[in-house]
Amino acid sequence: MLLPTSCPGCGRLVIGSCRECWRSVRPARSVGGPPLAALSHEGLARRLILGLKYRNARPVVAGLADHLVEALDDPSAVDVVTWAPTSARRIAERGFDPAELLARAVARRLGKPCRRLLRRQRGAGPQTGKSRQNRLIGPHFTARPMWRGHRILVVDDVTTTGATLRVAAAALVAAGATEVRCVAATSTPSSSVARQ
Repeated sequence: MLLPTSCPGCGRLVIGSCRECWRSVRPARSVGGPPLAALSHEGLARRLILGLKYRNARPVVAGLADHLVEALDDPSAVDVVTWAPTSARRIAERGFDPAELLARAVARRLGKPCRRLLRRQRGAGPQTGKSRQNRLIGPHFTARPMWRGHRILVVDDVTTTGATLRVAAAALVAAGATEVRCVAATSTPSSSVARQ
């Protein structure tokens, strides 16, 4: 039995996702090439992703996963889905990793396995609250060794500079992945770096 929850977008009690809110989110602006993110991290989309990250609003995962899959140019070119893990401190505070929840939902929609392939190195704190300059460095990841030939999709919740996804992709390629594609649920406009 599903119980209604409060929509982080409009506050109404809903079962699952609030369809009206999802219709009003804006896609991310692509700057040359395929989009790095599904939605622009502003307005309602920002409230939805922050609801997931900071208020445990897990019902938004389904709608975000739908948008993530729609953002992929060729969903069939994925063998395994993984995620860019958040810091251990954030997982301890929240009790979950938002990027993992999104990756598992995306994998279900694609009919692909979802595996933990990346480990965030100790001392690599969260990107949230850092300056743009410090975000450009990104966290450090190590990847589980794999057989060559795997095409990996890395999912993240929010991207600002793209550094986290670039570092994750580099670690996976170094571990043997043939191709790595990255997508985030939302991307921040450069003016909102400090607010995220």
